[in-house]
Amino acid sequence: MSSPATQTGQPDLAKQEAFAAEVVDVLNKGAVALLTSVGHQTGLFETMAVLPPSTSGDIADAAGLDERYVREWLGGMVVGGFLEYEPRRRTYRLPPEHAASLTAAAGPDNLAGMMQYVGLMGEVEQQVVHAFREGGGVPYSAYPRFQALQAEETARVYDRGLVDTIVPLVPGLTERLRSGIEALDVGTGQGHAPVVLGEAFPASTFHGVDQSESGVAAGRAEAAARGLRNVTYAVLDSTEIDGAYDLITAFDVIHDLAKPARTLAVIAKSLRRGGVFLMADIEASSNLEDNTGHPFGPALYGFSVFYCMTTSLGTGGAGLGTLWGRQTALRMLAEAGFGHVDVRTVEGDPLNVYYLAATG
Repeated sequence: MSSPATQTGQPDLAKQEAFAAEVVDVLNKGAVALLTSVGHQTGLFETMAVLPPSTSGDIADAAGLDERYVREWLGGMVVGGFLEYEPRRRTYRLPPEHAASLTAAAGPDNLAGMMQYVGLMGEVEQQVVHAFREGGGVPYSAYPRFQALQAEETARVYDRGLVDTIVPLVPGLTERLRSGIEALDVGTGQGHAPVVLGEAFPASTFHGVDQSESGVAAGRAEAAARGLRNVTYAVLDSTEIDGAYDLITAFDVIHDLAKPARTLAVIAKSLRRGGVFLMADIEASSNLEDNTGHPFGPALYGFSVFYCMTTSLGTGGAGLGTLWGRQTALRMLAEAGFGHVDVRTVEGDPLNVYYLAATG
């Protein structure tokens, strides 16, 4: 195999061939990621998890899908190593060890839903390429599916762990919520977190704010469907928060904002005496060299280029992206007026780290 000379001389051919193999692997796994997303969205993994080894026709019938598409999908999943195939009987099987990472029963360990972000990034690829050449960014309006995907992702964690695992990270917070306090969720998205907390702590009141009218509408609809009178929502910019609260939360949102520093300062001023700010955000370092071994490292930088950074830049914002990490977060919290910050992690949520911040 021939290769052009580089600025540093002739390449090591063994390394060149090994890297070429890695690039082919990336191409193949990119295709598998999209096929996995389809399997998640169509319910094929859920269907196969309860079926014995079955033909493509039986699987399609059980899932209520077109057999020809199912058969081609099954082929991709077999050669991708996700499914087992018995050629004599032409049957396909989802091993239980694989179902543990691909079905709803896995809870926070269900990674199939995360693959939907690959398709989401592909939808805006040309707009991102344009931003590379011209500057600026891609507007939030270019991501009509983002809030729904984010709500699905966070629900896997918060339905299981928000009340029993995350809230207890703050000493005494569970008891205070049971007694009755006022809480605010900043950048609430579709408002699922206030609903979870509102059901668990009926003596407290919960407010959610977001710039998205559709997200706020979804939150209101869910709260109404569950008969929650202690949960309310408002369409509001995060820098325009008013009122005073005992608890303010912000789950995986601050690094996306156009004005994160101003938002944190407003949050600090909006806490009552003895109040606490509970912030969940990406578990990464602000230093590139510290992220080279991160298990989700390439995904985090990809999400940043295709969503986090570009949507912030699209509004003339800071465009923090992966520059937001523990170091930057701690510095910005201190600059906002938070004198006490504790950093915690939660088992089952490998993407986020939790900051417990107080001003006094």
